[in-house]
Amino acid sequence: MLLWVILLVLAPVSGQFGKVQNCDFNITFGVSYECLNMMKWQRSIDFLWDPLPLRTYKSIIFLQPPWTTVFRGERVNLTCKGFGFYSSQKTKWYYRHLGKEISRETQKNTLEVQESGEYRCQAQGSPLSSPVSLDFSSASLILQAPLSVFEGDSVVLRCRAKAEVTLKTTIYKNENVLAFLNKTTDFHISHASLKDNGAYRCTGYKETCCLVSSNTVKIQVQESFTRPVLRVSSFQPISGSPVTLTCETRLSLERSDVPLQFCFFRNDQMLGSGCSLSPKFRITAMWSKDSGSYWCKAATMCYNTTSNSLRSWIQVLIPASHPVLTLSPEKALNFEGTKVKLHCETQEDSLRTLYKFYHDGVPLRHKSVRCEKGASISFSLTTEHSGNYYCTADNGHGAKPSEAVSLSVTVPVSRPVLTLSSAEDLISEGAKLTLHCEAQRGSLPIVYQFHHEDASLGNRSAHSAGGVAISFSLTADHSGNYYCTANNGFGPQRSEAVSLSITVPVSRPVLTLSSAEALTFEGATVTLYCEVQRGSPRILYQFYHEDVPLGSNSTPSVGKVSFSFSLTAAHSGNYYCTADNGFGPQRSEAVSLFVTVPVSRPILTLRVPRAQAVVGDLLELRCEALRGSPPIMYWFYHEDVTLGSSSVPSGGEASFNLSLTAEHSGNYSCEANNGLVAQHSDTISLSVIVPVSRPILTFRAPRAQAVVGDLLELHCEALRGSSPILYWFYHEDVTLGKVSAPSGGGAYFNLSLTTEHSGIYSCEADNGLEAQRSEMVTLKVAVPVSRPVLTLRAPRAQVAVGDLLELHCEALRGSPLILYQFYHEDVTLGNSSALSGGAFFNLSLTAEHSGNYSCEADNGLGAQRSETVTLYLTGLTENRSGPVATGVTGGLLSLAGLAAGALLLYCWLSRKTGREPASDPCRSPSDLDSQEPTYHNVPAWEELQPVYSNVNPRGENVVYSEVRIIREKKKHAVASNPRHLRNKVSLPFCMASPTSRPTLVLTHVPLPPRVPVSSTLK
Repeated sequence: MLLWVILLVLAPVSGQFGKVQNCDFNITFGVSYECLNMMKWQRSIDFLWDPLPLRTYKSIIFLQPPWTTVFRGERVNLTCKGFGFYSSQKTKWYYRHLGKEISRETQKNTLEVQESGEYRCQAQGSPLSSPVSLDFSSASLILQAPLSVFEGDSVVLRCRAKAEVTLKTTIYKNENVLAFLNKTTDFHISHASLKDNGAYRCTGYKETCCLVSSNTVKIQVQESFTRPVLRVSSFQPISGSPVTLTCETRLSLERSDVPLQFCFFRNDQMLGSGCSLSPKFRITAMWSKDSGSYWCKAATMCYNTTSNSLRSWIQVLIPASHPVLTLSPEKALNFEGTKVKLHCETQEDSLRTLYKFYHDGVPLRHKSVRCEKGASISFSLTTEHSGNYYCTADNGHGAKPSEAVSLSVTVPVSRPVLTLSSAEDLISEGAKLTLHCEAQRGSLPIVYQFHHEDASLGNRSAHSAGGVAISFSLTADHSGNYYCTANNGFGPQRSEAVSLSITVPVSRPVLTLSSAEALTFEGATVTLYCEVQRGSPRILYQFYHEDVPLGSNSTPSVGKVSFSFSLTAAHSGNYYCTADNGFGPQRSEAVSLFVTVPVSRPILTLRVPRAQAVVGDLLELRCEALRGSPPIMYWFYHEDVTLGSSSVPSGGEASFNLSLTAEHSGNYSCEANNGLVAQHSDTISLSVIVPVSRPILTFRAPRAQAVVGDLLELHCEALRGSSPILYWFYHEDVTLGKVSAPSGGGAYFNLSLTTEHSGIYSCEADNGLEAQRSEMVTLKVAVPVSRPVLTLRAPRAQVAVGDLLELHCEALRGSPLILYQFYHEDVTLGNSSALSGGAFFNLSLTAEHSGNYSCEADNGLGAQRSETVTLYLTGLTENRSGPVATGVTGGLLSLAGLAAGALLLYCWLSRKTGREPASDPCRSPSDLDSQEPTYHNVPAWEELQPVYSNVNPRGENVVYSEVRIIREKKKHAVASNPRHLRNKVSLPFCMASPTSRPTLVLTHVPLPPRVPVSSTLK
């Protein structure tokens, strides 16, 4: 309790900061007033050509002041802007530091903070922002830089110091001196570019002692927009067609309001009237002179940043013109055997043109010509060469036809041939006779003349091959000889004569029934009568029922015959008769006979494409009454609910189709009715199976990130499918197990996670129809970091002020990437990320570097802190000679005496009460925990009298160094008796006197409470 009272008394003195030199933030972008006025209008244009969907714009955090490093006690305002940038919207904030994460919600998009850590935000309607790390530093000197730097920005780096540091500032870039700042704190980068990337820090001088270095900030200059890409509507346009050029790029999220202007070029010559805000440029018509190399340029109107696209070649294509077809010679085309030449030619030259020749639309030959004037073909004329000719020319951009040229070859007619034909194939009275006359050879047109016994029947003119014909109905006068003639202007040709003899066929018979009123009853007798009025004997009569012969009878003269039978249900239908006297049968009109029969009980059948009915199959219901007079009406039912009906006018079965769903399971039946009585079929049951849908695999873990040791629950569920369903679980296509689900809800499978469980998972559902596999789901099992080990490394055994001390921190276990933080007396020295092997931090030793060191490892699953390593530096008073050191030491004698008295009084009270304090300041370091490791072969101690020196005379946080000297002459005595050191702890990292060779030992001993003293402790 006494110690705490002393610390409370001294706290206002030792913890008071000097006045901070305050320099306001100033970063200039060089945005003109006209440019700012264009931003709002330009933003609407950006949305027209931005290739990313609007929903992909993340929230963004802006800082005011815009520094990521500020002094402890100062405040920073965070502003969260999402898509739309509404300041009054609700905003979610996330804060993370040392493994602790806190979230909150604000009514507006601003938040004031003063704690170091990682901040993220999420504005309404936008995804989560990228993290922003803020450092509220307690250091004496800090270097401040903006959060983001883009090409073209005017950037200010500010070196700020507390009052005790003299700002004779030096700016370093990548550990090389960049500039000296004498009377200012700012270093300006006028126009940021990629060459300005690097690590920056600054240094100053404390008024009393030494050089002070700031934190290191890394500048990564980003592109304001991506390199543009030129899109062309057509790289080979046809001459005269339009072409649209589009310059595609995308602004960075932080520069989404920056207006862009676009320029388009052909062969380094700008197109149009200059650059514009539109990313598109339309050329209304492309000609051959417009072929060339095209590219575009995008530039910010406010930052003077430009970027050019790659060049694209556009070749304007010229189609062939319509060719001209000529024939030669022109006046010798009427004779067979004449050789004729066809020539096809276009008006303009082309590197390669394909010519084709056609005769009445039929291709003849084609010829591809390079650098020639047209193409020709030749042939000798025959009669087949008459007709229309044309040609086409094609240079690869569409064939163009010529005008048609007609060619006629004249040939005298050959002797024609006369043929006679009749539709009934009988030359009988009343039959229609056709005379056909044709000359197989001869130029058109041909005039044909028909003759009967030298009497002209008429003539016909033929303008195409195939001859001509005339038709007429025969009478008895048409018997005799027939011939025809053909003439095309070179003399008529006569055919052979054909004789014709006319006979009289039978007339059309008439069918009658005996008792028409009694034909509806089964068992009644009916008589059919067939009679003709005219015809040559002998006549054969035939009776038919629905084209099926019933019987026949023959008579030697004109009259009628009969046929009788008893009626059954099968006798319903149409009846007719025929009469034939050898010149073709004549058919009577049909007479209908209806025998009414009630329907029998129908039979229902169900047909599906497979053994088991499945959802989506086509079900065919067929209903048939095997007996009954038509028409029959069929009705189809499902669970006594009507599905539909169908009428069969001529008897037989009816069908009804259903595309099956799960609701179609149940009982089916049908009904038949022909107006006499309705009959219902038996009921048939149908079960419809539903195939499983594609299952969905989900993970359920106790936290957002799967970690080794967690219990992972895999849940697989097919949202549709008939039960039972068998689920299979797979890891990297290796079966983990299977679970049967007798009903819905899916199945579960549990895993206790190890590092081997990272990978791809899937599941499968199967109900016997068709197995379905889920989408692949990737699982990454993270390993938390183990407690790191901090190691201090020096270049020699005797460490002196100015030596370079290397701190190495390594966590032997943990998923990368691991962030390492280094601390001196809980003040951050720096950080570094590493995939493996730990991280290093170098420190140039000064007097203030005595004290406790530790490090921290964090891979996002919880930070781990190392054991504390203590560094004692001794012999410092010898390095502080002169009136300044003497004056400071004398000034602190009173404070040191007060502290020493307090410590002795506290130790005496503690021992008198019979208890030991938790951390006894009266004990030497050798009296600490006996569980610490024992070191052998260590030189014996000689006169281990500690000497303390105040190394921070300005009254800030006090750090002490301790010097212990080990003499070589007692080495063997101690080594021979290791019991002397068995209960001793190892020494802190020390700096020994140069009079003897020291031994360097590393330890994890915590420092005693820091109490300023005014004299050497006894």
